[in-house]
Amino acid sequence: QVQFLESGGGLVQAGGSLTLSCTSSERAFSTYAVAWFRQAQGKGREFVAAIGSTGLVIQYGNSVKGRATISRDDAKNTVLLQMNSLKPDDTAVYYCAADRRPGGSASLSASMYEYWGQGTQVTVSS
Repeated sequence: QVQFLESGGGLVQAGGSLTLSCTSSERAFSTYAVAWFRQAQGKGREFVAAIGSTGLVIQYGNSVKGRATISRDDAKNTVLLQMNSLKPDDTAVYYCAADRRPGGSASLSASMYEYWGQGTQVTVSS
């Protein structure tokens, strides 16, 4: 069973930084596109960032562009999402999503990802 697990969430003050991790025991991890989505209470799911299997394709959502960096380390089966200059509006549950795409593409659409983690809470205090 393919599983992806998020970690690194927590409480941070506005202006601070946080790094989220998405890990998996999947042997073919390097063939997966991995994305981050978030969902604030009472709101819909929002695209945050995505990285293709080769690492050459990277996408960011408009709300985090310039403040977020997504990267992958296939030797550790890990994708990181580093976020800086955090705002209270960044408060949400952050989800890691993955889909096997050896061609290297990375979608912005949640419907294109087959595997999802359970989420990690990020709370930004003002």
